[in-house]
This record gives sequence, structure tokens and C-alpha cells, in this order.
Amino acid sequence: MAFIRPAVIVPSHITYPKIEIWLPVVQGLPDPRAQSLINETIRKEANRLAGEQGSLDEPHGEMLGWFEVKTNEKGVLSLSLFNYAYTGGAHGMTLQKSLTFLTRTGELYTLPQLFKPGSDYVGRISKQVSAQIAERDVPVLQPFERIRRDQDFYIADRSLVVYFQLYELTPYVYGFAYFPISAYSLQDIVAEEGPLGPMVVND
Repeated sequence: MAFIRPAVIVPSHITYPKIEIWLPVVQGLPDPRAQSLINETIRKEANRLAGEQGSLDEPHGEMLGWFEVKTNEKGVLSLSLFNYAYTGGAHGMTLQKSLTFLTRTGELYTLPQLFKPGSDYVGRISKQVSAQIAERDVPVLQPFERIRRDQDFYIADRSLVVYFQLYELTPYVYGFAYFPISAYSLQDIVAEEGPLGPMVVND
């Protein structure tokens, strides 16, 4: 595979009363339309996360947003947006939304789109998650059965990382439950043209 230059990620700092948000702004892509599409998607998702947190009218209410870049290579950009808010009660709540793009098109991918049509990616991934829960002794709120078809994920280090929101699988104190799965273990069902495709190529 020919070298594909990574995106340039510039942090943008936004502040309002009780609110501080850091957002990634993508620059340096060859196609300005793809770049604009990626940045628009990031802004919309950050706004959606903030909206899900509810009102900050509580006297001690606050909100903090930040991001982590997981993959920025081989024409793939995968990142996570986080939003923490305290709106009253015993503790605040943190939400996470991960976005995975092909940088040449700006297309955002869902979990099903990473795999060949008709493949049993849910069963394959669920089996590995179940094994990791047992191996790592992950505390679960109820017995794990299967991931959702649209389970949250990002791509990092040639791995697909599926994860669960707070309270979705584990107690709040455990934090986000992450399960890294080698892309090579899913190679036979990976859609070659999608973001996982370049991760199973030995180059």
C-alpha cells in the first residue's frame, strides 16, 4: 500500500459558563469536501453528546468535553469524543462516542459496514468478548450474551476495540468496558474496502 499522509488534528477550545469543550479539527486532507464532512460530523456528534447530558442549572453543574485520537494512518481516522457532566446527584456522568472515517471520502462507518454482507460478525465478536470477560474477571451487571449490532467501537493498533457505555455492562465504578480484538482474527469477514481492510494488510 502506498503511503497515505495522516490527517492534521488541531485542538479547538470552546468555553461557556460551566462548560469547557476540546474538539478535534481535521486539516490537511487532499479532498476539502471529505475534510469538511468529517469536521461537520464531529461537531454534530459533540453537540449531540452535550445535549444528552441535560440541564446544568444545578448550582454546581459543569461540563467538560475532550477527545482521543485512536488511529490516524492508512487513510483511516478513528477517534473518541468524551463528554462529562455533573447535573446533580451522587456523581457526574461521562458519555463516549467514537467515530471512524475513511479520510479520502469522509465517510463515517458503522460496525456492520466493517464486515462483508451476511457475515456473522456479531457472533464472532461476542465470542471473543465473552472469553475476555472470563479471562479478565470483568464484573458484569448481568450475564453477557451478545453485543449489539451497532455496538460502540473504534480502531486502534490493528485492532477493533468494542466497548460498552457506563452501566451498559459493568458497574459505574468500573468505567468503560473495552475489549480489543485483533483485526487478523476477523480477517476472513472484514470488508476490504472499509476501515478495517488496511489493518489486516502486512505492510
